[in-house]
Amino acid sequence: MTLVNKRALLSVADKAGLVAFAQGLVELGWALIATGGTAQALAAAGLPVQTVESVTGFPELLDGRVKTLHPAVHAGILARRDAAHLAELVAHGLAPIDLVAVNLYPFEATVAQPGVSLATAIEQIDIGGVALLRAAAKNHEAVIAVSDPGQYGAILQALQAQGDAPPEQRRRLAAAALERTARYDAAIAGYLAQAPGVDGGPFPAVWLPQASKLEELRYGENPHQRAALYAHLGVAGPLGATFLQGKALSYNNILDLDAAWALANELEGAAAVVVKHNNPCGAAVAGDLAQAMASALAGDPVSAFGSIIAANQPFDEAAAQALGNLFVEAIIAPDYSRRALELLAARPKLRLLKAAPAAAGEWDVRSVAGGYLVQERDRPDAAEWRVVTQQVPTEAEREALAFAWRVCARVKSNAIVVAQGTATVGVGAGQMSRVDAVRQAVTKAGACAEDAVLASDGFFPFADGVEIAAEAGVSAIIQPGGSLRDDDAIAAANAAGIAMVCTGVRHFRH
Repeated sequence: MTLVNKRALLSVADKAGLVAFAQGLVELGWALIATGGTAQALAAAGLPVQTVESVTGFPELLDGRVKTLHPAVHAGILARRDAAHLAELVAHGLAPIDLVAVNLYPFEATVAQPGVSLATAIEQIDIGGVALLRAAAKNHEAVIAVSDPGQYGAILQALQAQGDAPPEQRRRLAAAALERTARYDAAIAGYLAQAPGVDGGPFPAVWLPQASKLEELRYGENPHQRAALYAHLGVAGPLGATFLQGKALSYNNILDLDAAWALANELEGAAAVVVKHNNPCGAAVAGDLAQAMASALAGDPVSAFGSIIAANQPFDEAAAQALGNLFVEAIIAPDYSRRALELLAARPKLRLLKAAPAAAGEWDVRSVAGGYLVQERDRPDAAEWRVVTQQVPTEAEREALAFAWRVCARVKSNAIVVAQGTATVGVGAGQMSRVDAVRQAVTKAGACAEDAVLASDGFFPFADGVEIAAEAGVSAIIQPGGSLRDDDAIAAANAAGIAMVCTGVRHFRH
């Protein structure tokens, strides 16, 4: 099917698929207009092409900064195909443009490179390309907006079969073009807000999330809820990881994997973390990963059933064997040995992820009615500890307290963690009162609470939490302090011969 008097404007930084697409248009009777390098690529392929300069009557100006910003281009794109607009084009010696194919200067890829200067980044801000896409998207009833090489095939197929792109396809292409320019602008704004010499504070005046849909999930937290995963630009897999085996990840899997991986990367040494319902139910640091795995699972073997596991070191054969017959939903680790993969392959439903390095400097973002809450991500601090009791913690207790404090920061508030050395033995999570969180943690710990340490994410409002810990046999406590009744908690610790450390920093997690 041959079309008559149709014109396509092509201006692409990424020339993948360009020649085949242009060849298809020519075979359908389209005339080609192209800018600089695009025109050269088409001419080199033997295709008839008219340069933008010959359409506008102006050469490229200002080192190529101005090429398509001209009425001969934009009037041709924006004109409605009614008698008045078409007559106005004719009166000025202009003609419609019916297809615009643009992919933008690679700004995101440029600023992702280390050591890129601000001047180099600025030169990769596309002006004309964004204007072309927005104009085509605005007038999509008459103009086909093409913003990605991946769209070429479907467009040619529609033109060949029907002689035109149907309205629903035009709308989808227009939406995709505007999504692309929105992401592009967000990337630029985000980069410039962090550029040297820009004093915008930690939070920009307008928050522009830079993410695109990675995949639609089977459902959300519950089967009746729809859900999708969105990823930052350049992120190819969930959590930036490579999916190695198993069933598709669920919404809850991804939440738990994120929580487990974050904590595993905050622990020093060979660490294993077991997460259930977004809370660590077991965590341990040991001489090797297999020992850490065994200790983490032993911390709460009942809750470990159907859990998510994270390791901060490559998963080896011994670590895989430490799982025994336990049913596990997913594992995330920086790598896996060949033998570990062979053993884990015997669990075909088990999801395995090979993680990318942990991201730094991220924000926590939550949706609320009418907007978003954005905060800096909480990171366990190196605050100066203050011993507030007569009893001073031993070196072994200090090591255990430091470990429990880091784990406690990743438990939902009110949070209590009981640890023996560098392994959890009891976790109290998400309780409405701190004393109930203490009861839950020491009950989970059982006999293992004897001579264990306890971490609390917030201060003790009353002495009862300390008294329950003392009855269970806890020997040392770490907490932020700051309660009006700190003296009561300290007195209870002194009466029981417990060492207590105050950090001055709390770690609520709601």
